Amino acid sequence: MSPDIKTLQKQTETLLKKAKEEKLTTDDIFDLREALRFHEHRYYIQNDPLVSDFEYDTLYKGLEKLEAEAPDLVSPDSPTQRVAKGLTKEFPTVPHLVPMLSLDNSYNSEDLLDFDRKARELTGQTEIEYCVEPKFDGASISLVYENDQLVRGATRGDGVRGDNITPNIKQIRTIPLSARFSAYGLQTVEIRGEVLINKNNFKQFNEALAEQGAS
Repeated sequence: MSPDIKTLQKQTETLLKKAKEEKLTTDDIFDLREALRFHEHRYYIQNDPLVSDFEYDTLYKGLEKLEAEAPDLVSPDSPTQRVAKGLTKEFPTVPHLVPMLSLDNSYNSEDLLDFDRKARELTGQTEIEYCVEPKFDGASISLVYENDQLVRGATRGDGVRGDNITPNIKQIRTIPLSARFSAYGLQTVEIRGEVLINKNNFKQFNEALAEQGAS
């Protein structure tokens, strides 16, 4: 069972105090990881941070230093493992566990009625409730977790094989490096979705590149 917010806030305060006094030890590694994951979730998912960027960076650098001193204690789901040492621009291809298919577009009511008919026939239901939402146009990806750890991220590719972009995927802080699927009896889990960037962030990204003389 995960600690509650008050416990994690108290834990954070204790760790920040120890970091300021340079008293962090390898015994604090687990608590540092737990605190950093909590604050990443508050910042990137809930958009409601409870610590400043400086405080987060203090905890992060503290964990990074301890892991450098004790590399045998580094775990693949540690927040420090998001940062890849040199991202590759040439990606090896990997087969999808199950082909990543796509839906056909529809521009008339006849197509929609035909889709509904097929859906009812396949499910054996006389009525089906649909949820309709605007379509985001992003990059389709597949995430594979084994034994609760993120082991692979891949593009859709041709639907059968995609590019292995695992190091790049780990840069996205809204994607968890680990998840407790085993608690539900699941050892291998594949999650599919789309990677998006909002227009404001995209604009800031391009401006930063321009300042660096990149295009």
